[in-house]
Amino acid sequence: MAAWIIGICICLLAGNAALLFLWIPGYVDRRIECFQSDLVDQHYAEVESMYRTMRGWRHDYHNHIQAMKAYAQLEKYDELMVYLGQLDESLSQVDQVIKTGNLMADAILNSKLGLMKSRNIHTDVTVHVPEQMKTSDMDLCVMVGNLLDNAIEACDAVKEEENRFIRIYIDTLQNQLYISIMNGMAGTARRQGARFVSNKRGDRRQGFGLQQVDRIVEKYGGYLNRQTEEGVFATEIMLPLV
Repeated sequence: MAAWIIGICICLLAGNAALLFLWIPGYVDRRIECFQSDLVDQHYAEVESMYRTMRGWRHDYHNHIQAMKAYAQLEKYDELMVYLGQLDESLSQVDQVIKTGNLMADAILNSKLGLMKSRNIHTDVTVHVPEQMKTSDMDLCVMVGNLLDNAIEACDAVKEEENRFIRIYIDTLQNQLYISIMNGMAGTARRQGARFVSNKRGDRRQGFGLQQVDRIVEKYGGYLNRQTEEGVFATEIMLPLV
């Protein structure tokens, strides 16, 4: 009797373990899908904010012209120069720095560059996105957005301003889309086994950004390399163009 009961318990445990084994991947997939949706919404809000600022500046363009003409007619050239300096500073905040020809890439990169500038992060950017590529615009958006969000967060933790930097290089290399993101950070990145893990402790989405990048690279049969040393973190990605 005892052996029979033990056998039933073992079967129940095995069945529950099997169900759990089948349920966990689906649960993780749903969480990552929610994370991706939240991330796209965040990027959309950032881009929309940038374009609202640009539309506002353009709306005021006529008024600016009238003000400058008035200064010139009154020969108030010192005031005119001050006004021009203020306009130049204002325009630099909304001017698109990156123009790759890929609208999705332009939107994400320019919105993130705006965030970097507001956080006094030094940037070095070289970006050329090919017209035809295997990677979808959505996957490119999610991947680059995640990489830059992590880089910005890492720089936020750096106290010395000269060590707050992000270098972005995207181009075609050996018939592949090559993406390189290098950033400053405090200390070195944490590892969990062979993987790097996010420092966002307590965040319900902890690590999903890195997982999503991994999944996209795997989806296209690409190459991913992450390296860290004291004060620096670097990610390299290569994705086939066809």
